[in-house]
This record gives sequence, C-alpha cells and structure tokens, in this order.
Amino acid sequence: MRRRDFIAGLGGAAAVPHVCWPLSADAQPQALPAIGVLSPGTMSSASGAALIAAFRRGLSEVGYVEGKNVEIEFRYAEGQYDRLPALAAELVQRRVSVLIAGGAAAVPTARAVAAGTTPVVFTAGIDPVATGIVASLSRPGGNITGVSNLSIELGPKRLELLREAVPTATSIAFLVNPTEPSTEGQANEMLAAAPILGLQLHLVNASTEEEFDKAFAAASQLRVAGLVISNDTFLTSKSAQLAAEAMRHKLPAIFHFREFAEAGGLMSYGASNPDTFYIAGQYAGRILKGEKPADLPVQKSTKVELIINMKTAKALGLTFPLTILGRADEVIE
Repeated sequence: MRRRDFIAGLGGAAAVPHVCWPLSADAQPQALPAIGVLSPGTMSSASGAALIAAFRRGLSEVGYVEGKNVEIEFRYAEGQYDRLPALAAELVQRRVSVLIAGGAAAVPTARAVAAGTTPVVFTAGIDPVATGIVASLSRPGGNITGVSNLSIELGPKRLELLREAVPTATSIAFLVNPTEPSTEGQANEMLAAAPILGLQLHLVNASTEEEFDKAFAAASQLRVAGLVISNDTFLTSKSAQLAAEAMRHKLPAIFHFREFAEAGGLMSYGASNPDTFYIAGQYAGRILKGEKPADLPVQKSTKVELIINMKTAKALGLTFPLTILGRADEVIE
C-alpha cells in the first residue's frame, strides 16, 4: 500500500461551513518511486528474508527507506521460469524506476523486457561479459549493471570438500536442473574436476519438486557415496526439501546455500548471498539518485562461507577431519 502525506486542514476553512477548498497543485500527494524485484524462486524462507533485509540495508545507506521515500514490489516465479516474462512485464508496466533481477534465470528476461527503458540491477552467479549481459565489467553499457558472485567456479571446490568428508568415495552424483541457463557450464566444470580427484561423476536431473524422488532414487541405484547439488535458483528455493531427501536416503550432500546445512544437509559452501543483495540495494539507490547503470561497474562479490552440520555428520557416521573443521565459518552442533 502506498504511503502518502496529506494536509489535514487548510487555514480558515473551519470558519466557513460547507465550503470545500481544493488542494493547490503543489499540495497534491506525490507518488513514491518504486523498485521492482524479480526472482525465479521465492524469498519466503528465513534465508530469503535475510536477503531482503540486506537489500533494504543497502538502500538505506544511500538514503532510501521503504515506505518513506521509496516502494518495493516483489514478483516471484516460485521455480516456474516460464512465468518470468509476464512478471517482468508487470513490473515494467508498473513503471518501476529500477528493476532488480535476482538470480541467473531472471537476468536475460529482465534485460529483454526492460528493453533499454528501465534500469536493471542483477545479482547472479554468472559471467556477465561471457554471457553477453554487459559489454565489460568496468563499463557495462546499456541500462544494466549489477553484482556477480562466485558460482560455477565453486562447484569443483564443493566436490573436493565432499571428497574430504567422505575419503572412501569413488563415485559422486551431481544433481542439476536442466532448465537452468548455467547448468551446462556447471556440469562441464564438474566433469573436468572429478577425474583429478579420482572420482566418477554421475549427472541426475530434477527441474520440478515432483522429480526429486526420481533423482534421489537414481543416485541410490548408482550407489554413489555422496551428492553435490548445482547452484540453481529453483533448487535453492527447495533447500529444506533437498536436505530432508538427502537424509532420508542417508546421502552425504553439499550445496551452495547455507539454508541447506541449516535444514539438515551435511554441508554448504557458496557465496554470501546477503552480501550481493546489499550491494544491489546500494546500486538501486544510486540509480534513483540519477546515476546511470552504464557508469556503474559490475561488482564481484568474493565472500564465501562454509557451513558444516555436525548433527548430520554424526547421523551419517562421518567424522570430519580437522582440515575441514578449521576452515568452517560455522559449525552447527
């Protein structure tokens, strides 16, 4: 709901009964500028709330507070990527002043729908130059800029961490969403890294929640010793379900999102998403103040965190070596 300031009364009006004085043009309530947030997933979880809080904090540091001098409108695809164009169009038609594309799947859609008319700020684990989103990191060009975090390049590191946690492993499964734009790049990185670690890697697919059972059953039939989950917006939105499935199949698993470990998954290792949304909030505020996306360099968030769930490790009969525990940012007892 919009918040507006109203003039409660006009001097002298009370002395003239039944007279209605019109507001002057200068006194008309002014609409607040609006920011649109487009997400392929959902932010209804505690971790999602942390992202929104970080975004608002970044905004406030540039002088914008939701409800006071700016509005924020959210549109979530809930993992249904085919809804993204319509949701993006809603926000553009709403004449938002800035469009936030949160997640790799939302970036090309936001860029296409905005079509040079609405400034776009993205947060995604992609290479924006290689994918053609921007001309260069220092001078993005066009009407888009944003924050790129570590993503695909961390996949082999997750595989290595899982190998350290399960030293007897010879075969690992890699769960991917075939509809995610970055899946091919992630799969290629992982397939190249597996032999170096003495591992055989098997790809299993799931693009809907209903396909989770089939994917985990396939992993079980392959007799893999562990599971790495790809960095994907839809899979991220289902972190708690994936953690539960991994435990149900007694499968040591690692994901990029900390909520996975918090929900009972063995480990998470990935970029600090609140950090990227904080920077996006700052950029949104700067654009509202008149700066152009083309002049705002794409920032690279390099902050990563390793979370280990010791309760899950004990339930799986695993003992973490000190080499891993010493590197952990947080250990859940």
